[in-house]
Amino acid sequence: MLTEWLDWTLEGKPASRRSGPLASGHYTLHGPGILELTPESLGANPHACVFSAAIHGNETAPVELLGELLAQIEAGMMALGSPVLVILGNLPALRQGKRFINTNLNRLFQRGLGLEGDEPARARELMTQLDQFYQRHAPLPALHYDLHTAIRTSLYPRFVVEPFGVSDIAGEQWRWLAGADIQAVLHQHQHSWTFSHYSKHYHGAQAFTFELGRVAPFGANDLDALRPMLALLAALAGAQTPDAQPPDSMVFFRVEQEIMRQSHAFTLCFDEDIPNFTAFPSGTLLARDAQAGAFKVGETPLHVVFPNARVEIGARAALLVTPVEGSHSKIF
Repeated sequence: MLTEWLDWTLEGKPASRRSGPLASGHYTLHGPGILELTPESLGANPHACVFSAAIHGNETAPVELLGELLAQIEAGMMALGSPVLVILGNLPALRQGKRFINTNLNRLFQRGLGLEGDEPARARELMTQLDQFYQRHAPLPALHYDLHTAIRTSLYPRFVVEPFGVSDIAGEQWRWLAGADIQAVLHQHQHSWTFSHYSKHYHGAQAFTFELGRVAPFGANDLDALRPMLALLAALAGAQTPDAQPPDSMVFFRVEQEIMRQSHAFTLCFDEDIPNFTAFPSGTLLARDAQAGAFKVGETPLHVVFPNARVEIGARAALLVTPVEGSHSKIF
């Protein structure tokens, strides 16, 4: 049933059943692309786990990864020990292989959102589902892994963005991320209203946006490179202690500035095919904008992440980051 649910979701067909038993619990379909798995009994180290993918519809590797996790659960290869909410976000974009249809869903996760349209409506639906899930399973610690792939190559192909927020990230998370072969961590400097930020900001969740390689169509993803990540998801769903490695194996960065597109006459002054985390020395011209003017690197060299000159006006065209010296325990 679980693998059929994934196929039906991709094909836009209604599921034949909305709930049913599993070997170690039961499942409930709360809506299109929203599946809850509830264990018969909690395991040794349970969390209220949200695993989301396809917030951008052309990012298929995370969908395939979640498909493998569901197949393991359905086959009885692992036992549920934590409640898990599986979310596929932008279903029309996923079916069309597009990043989004009208606007970027991953900038809409803010309570009181007043925008209208299909993607704002989907954001409100997902926020409600997430609120209700965490409420049902309180006081379990809230956790949200939002799974993505990047538009371009990266000097660190597997990295995470830690959303801005007042709640601290538990030290065990850094060890688990290192154990899942995550190579870099990017600490966000301000509110960004992404899906993972929503969970951290409103629920104090242990939350990250994962970038798991580069965008590719279904069937063209290198899932072998994501086996450690699959093992992390399986351990959390089973309420087991995940594999851990010293966090010093990861490189930590902090966002210093953002380049925003303010007008139609906007350009990035470098090849957009450069890898994420490419460094630019002091004095380099990075962008021109008819309204905001030119942007040059100041005295401190900056690394560029997520450059995209074709974003909507008013949206972020690039993050500018710097590495943070010392161990993670001294950073965050």
